[in-house]
Amino acid sequence: MSVKPTKHKPGEPPTTGHTWDGIEEYDNPMPRWWLWTFYATIIWAVGYTLLYPAWPLVNGVTNGLLGHSTRADVANEIQAYADANAEIRQKLVETDLTAVAADPNLLQYATNAGAAVFRTNCVQCHGSGAAGVQGKGYPNLLDDDWLWGGDIESIHTTVTHGIRNTTDDEARYSEMPRFGADGLLDSTQLSQVVEYVLQISGQDHDSALSTEGATVFADNCAACHGEDGTGSRDVGAPNLTDAIWLYGGDRATLTDTVTYARFGVMPNWNARLTEADIRSVAVYVHGLGGGE
Repeated sequence: MSVKPTKHKPGEPPTTGHTWDGIEEYDNPMPRWWLWTFYATIIWAVGYTLLYPAWPLVNGVTNGLLGHSTRADVANEIQAYADANAEIRQKLVETDLTAVAADPNLLQYATNAGAAVFRTNCVQCHGSGAAGVQGKGYPNLLDDDWLWGGDIESIHTTVTHGIRNTTDDEARYSEMPRFGADGLLDSTQLSQVVEYVLQISGQDHDSALSTEGATVFADNCAACHGEDGTGSRDVGAPNLTDAIWLYGGDRATLTDTVTYARFGVMPNWNARLTEADIRSVAVYVHGLGGGE
């Protein structure tokens, strides 16, 4: 490699003096328009960092000379929408839930607002389509099978206080005994009652075990699930005679349920949502198709 400048004809750009295999490197300056654009971006960046929030600090960011805040802009927009809807939200709170459907404007608002509340707070467990997420223990809100009742007032109570949580004294509460784990039933009795549940739910079963299981069921399960196994909404006991299962209705799953019990928990939303939001999502869920 040579660094000796070479002479060129008049009008040709100078070279840097570098050559590689006979190829010379020209010393062309950048176009002036490009340089001025580059300088302008530097000036713009400096001005922006001085005027607007830009640099992160240990607590917060530099505020900028203009004191502008995108967070404040968002908060102002949210407040503006809240102010615009304040009247109808107050009307929703004051209107009896059973009468909301009779007011088209109120019903439309509640349904739309409830859908937004649902998408923000409920889809994690109930799924975006309200059919329950993949997995067991998350109720499908589209059918007409309700553990605690599917009329709009029952749905409102469930959303408000939740189920089996420890933060609301009025939460819906029931607890299934751990019949196997706590030794309330021996292995033979467990098999018998499971076969009986398979029988009353219309599944293949062992007839001999099922016959014995009827007595086990009457002595240990009927108090909550009813003598015919159709359940009780007063204590959130599921109907064991249909084909709808929250955790599964096959022999292995039923055995696991009777042995260890189930204890699903739903938060009380009155600690996180306003009454208007709770009523909105109750109206939305009730209107999905399974509401009574």
